[in-house]
Amino acid sequence: MAHEMRGRRFDLAILLQNAFEAALLAWWARIPIRVGYARDGRSPLLTHAVAIDARISRMHQAYYYLGLLTGAGLPAQGSLQAPIRDLRCDLDVRRADQEAARAMLRACGIREGERLIGVNAGAAYGGAKRWLPDRFAAVADHFAQTHGVRILVFGSIQERAIAEEVAAGMARPPVNLAGRTTLGQLMALIRECSLLITNDSGPMHLAAALGVPQVAIFGSTSDVATGPLGPRAEVLKHPVECSPCFLRECPIDLRCMTGLSAERVIEAAERRLAAAE
Repeated sequence: MAHEMRGRRFDLAILLQNAFEAALLAWWARIPIRVGYARDGRSPLLTHAVAIDARISRMHQAYYYLGLLTGAGLPAQGSLQAPIRDLRCDLDVRRADQEAARAMLRACGIREGERLIGVNAGAAYGGAKRWLPDRFAAVADHFAQTHGVRILVFGSIQERAIAEEVAAGMARPPVNLAGRTTLGQLMALIRECSLLITNDSGPMHLAAALGVPQVAIFGSTSDVATGPLGPRAEVLKHPVECSPCFLRECPIDLRCMTGLSAERVIEAAERRLAAAE
């Protein structure tokens, strides 16, 4: 990889990853300007070793990366010195992915104009970030029955068993798309939804960047640090003494998740839909 990068003759490497190996790779590739945080013993490999501001622990993680730019003297919109009140990011969907997503919906029997709600019950980091599948199913059934919407269940191929558990728990069968989409197609499908109900996960951030209303469920992680960026998201959590623990798996009884009822999620989802309308 270093040989390939050297052949491309890059002028600048911005190392968002904190690993020592990332700095070593950029150094091996002979990239003349190498910007990264001064940690993990890698400062000698960097031309711009940026000190970590202590305030970052109390702010959204996006500022951690913006701080990397401003600390190296690069222009960035928003910084620890002048934070943006409504920090957000934006994504767009490629036309080919949009067309593929709509073809996928037609193949699943969904007509154009039908209202869709997405459900994402997985989270790659581990089980401590996942709300209960039977409660996802209860929330999805509520909207299928009271609003007449079609439910799309999202997830990676590794999360297909979780998605199938949600689908099996529903009275009205959803369209299970877990493991059946590319990343671009997933983005296009999320953008087709009126609402996404999700754990703290990659699809949560995609929905925020695509401007899709969502209810984001947090348990073991911190919404202050990694919550969805954007005005159309509502974060739900059940406060307990051990959260956020940032563990992959709960060593006790997953009380941060079991304490959050389906009724609370339904109420929040109704608010998001009403606000969107």
